Amino acid sequence: MSVAKSVNGFLINQAKDGQWWVDSASGENIAGPFPTEALAIEVASVLELEHPTVKRRGKDNT
Repeated sequence: MSVAKSVNGFLINQAKDGQWWVDSASGENIAGPFPTEALAIEVASVLELEHPTVKRRGKDNT
């Protein structure tokens, strides 16, 4: 297994079986398995992170 690479906020990891996965920073599998690291990197480069909605501050906070 190799060291995880970070691409576009996602981690590229190789599983024990040699397949490649795109994981979140928390370790959740997002996409995969892929036969090559290059393919996993290509997929991760087009994924978008989903961020929680921003909470409003101030008197309009509902």
